[in-house]
Amino acid sequence: MNNTKAVDEMRSRGRPTGPEAGDIRGSILDTSETLFARQGYAATSLRQIADEVDVNPAMINYYFGGKRRLLQAVLERVLEPLAAAIATMRQAGQAPAAEIVQLLLQTFGRHPNLPYLVVREIMLPGGEMQAHFLEYLAPRLGGAIPGMLQREQAAGRMREDLDPAICTVILMSLCAFPFIARQLAQPALNVTLDEPGRALLEQHIQQLLEGGFSP
Repeated sequence: MNNTKAVDEMRSRGRPTGPEAGDIRGSILDTSETLFARQGYAATSLRQIADEVDVNPAMINYYFGGKRRLLQAVLERVLEPLAAAIATMRQAGQAPAAEIVQLLLQTFGRHPNLPYLVVREIMLPGGEMQAHFLEYLAPRLGGAIPGMLQREQAAGRMREDLDPAICTVILMSLCAFPFIARQLAQPALNVTLDEPGRALLEQHIQQLLEGGFSP
């Protein structure tokens, strides 16, 4: 047996395949998303994640190749589908602000820790994934929205006196901030982000848009 084949066989031993592998990978991503958002990337160890998932830390390295690549996978698991959905809206030729809001709230509803994680590791100075995000993801996410709103203005579906870039910041803030502030908003204001709470939030944002964005 040659050395390469022997190493490959050693790597494969004890490692799950098929549906079980998908379940473990998903559990690692779910747990990492929560811990990275709650504690920050620097304060979260692979050992802690492994203990939460009940796997060996070597399993995390096997699936993701290290802690930084794990953080990248956590973010891209959510942000890549979001970027694809935004691209689909662009290609459709019509992207009302109301539909952008709906898309963002659906995404954050499925991954409520994501906005907080983005603030920690992308938006704040020294964020671990800031450079990666600006180069690979930002142009397809928030960076794509001003052009979509500009097209809405040209079609007469949005007020001409509004700045599309500023409107993009407003839309993203309206959708993301409630999730960032939810630990205080619920006890202090009784604002919940369960399914009925998210529906009510969307309703209020849509009413604001109708009063402020519509011509």
